[in-house]
Amino acid sequence: MTRSEAATGMLGVPWSTGVRRRDDGVVAVAGVGVDALAARHGTPAYVLDEADFRARARGYRTAFATAFAEVGTGVDVYYAGKALLTVAVARWAREEGLRVDTASGGELAVALRAGVPGAEIGLHGNNKSDAEILAALDAGVGRIIVDSLVEIDRVAALAASRGVVAPVMVRVTTGVHAGGHEYISTAHEDQKFGLSVNAAPSVALRQAQDAPVGTTDSPAMRALLAVVERPGLRLLGIHSHIGSQILDPAGFEAAAQVVLRLRAELAERTGVLVDDVDLGGGYGIAYLPGEVPLDPDRIAKDVAGAVAAVCGELGTPLPRISIEPGRAVVGPAGLTLYTVGTVKPVALDDGRVRTYVSVDGGMSDNIRPALYEAQYHAELVGRVSDAEPVLARVVGKHCESGDIVVHEVQLPGDVRAGDLLAVPVTGAYGRSMASNYNLLTRPPVVAVAGGTSRVLVRRETVDDLLALDLG
Repeated sequence: MTRSEAATGMLGVPWSTGVRRRDDGVVAVAGVGVDALAARHGTPAYVLDEADFRARARGYRTAFATAFAEVGTGVDVYYAGKALLTVAVARWAREEGLRVDTASGGELAVALRAGVPGAEIGLHGNNKSDAEILAALDAGVGRIIVDSLVEIDRVAALAASRGVVAPVMVRVTTGVHAGGHEYISTAHEDQKFGLSVNAAPSVALRQAQDAPVGTTDSPAMRALLAVVERPGLRLLGIHSHIGSQILDPAGFEAAAQVVLRLRAELAERTGVLVDDVDLGGGYGIAYLPGEVPLDPDRIAKDVAGAVAAVCGELGTPLPRISIEPGRAVVGPAGLTLYTVGTVKPVALDDGRVRTYVSVDGGMSDNIRPALYEAQYHAELVGRVSDAEPVLARVVGKHCESGDIVVHEVQLPGDVRAGDLLAVPVTGAYGRSMASNYNLLTRPPVVAVAGGTSRVLVRRETVDDLLALDLG
């Protein structure tokens, strides 16, 4: 960034709202310069803008509560902890009126340690262990989202062993395809999550699932009927999640129609009209300058209108709705701060030169570029440069040619060892998917608010790694 650009004081999308560039060219987050953050906490480091997180959490809660109140029903907003869950982050979410959605026993334990009441926690998972289900029952979680026919029997048996009734939702796959990559699109048939609403399962599928002879019920309907028939289970509702990084509201509207029709069919057959419908999360955000994120007010109004219209057509009362934003709340609130090491110009086949800028982290702290070819932005944040920009690729220090942090970005031509570089929008799925590949230690999570910083999760040390190795 040049001095003239720095004079505006504020960096644009996709940085968090608390990011500014000072007159001396150093970027600050919520009033704390990245130079001070690097000096105090080291690099690489995950930096969270607490006020930005809280504002986005409130934004989703307010937008959906307002939109659905206008059509005559209520909403529960669950923060999807898989994006990033620490004790402090779980507390922030609850303080802003959100519940917490967990996807493992570890995430459940963090939410409970944060003081989130069990009744405000949901437990997901396509392959929950008995220990995880029992932990959820013992904590009195508000809902267990069952993901298969066999899991219904397991949850019922475990609930009976504890002498409790388990509150469950059935996760269904609607056939609505949405998401930025095949691996994060979760409502098509050929994947591991949920139960299909397909009303005409193949003979092979019916045989594989030991379906009753002659049945034409979909796996989703069979699961709902099975829950209704078990006294140890209480059917709360139907759950749907169609993918991640979705930028078009049409997918949510289409999925809502499928789920609401399934709800009405269940009521017609059994007299049970479930109270709750969960439409999942996956709301898209901006990762690169110029991208437009999904607006919470727009998506809330569009989905509320679709839900009201379908229920009106079916003649059924509106259910209570729940949603699960995770990335949309924490993603833009975070950045990863690196120190530049080796800088290497490389000749390309077309005659151009690409400058490889190596940083002190890489795929161990952000696997998404390697896993999904996810695109990120990067900027020099420790100083201002008047040098002409060059085509650059930001890479890590791992023994992999695919260890790429930012595939392509324009950086100042005088970028050099010791410079501070930041990658924005890494609040989601950076720390939560981090590894110790090449035995690198995982970075700390540092929260910044009101001109001060504090460590939420400390940096791992080599001693931590060796403590796990029993020799």
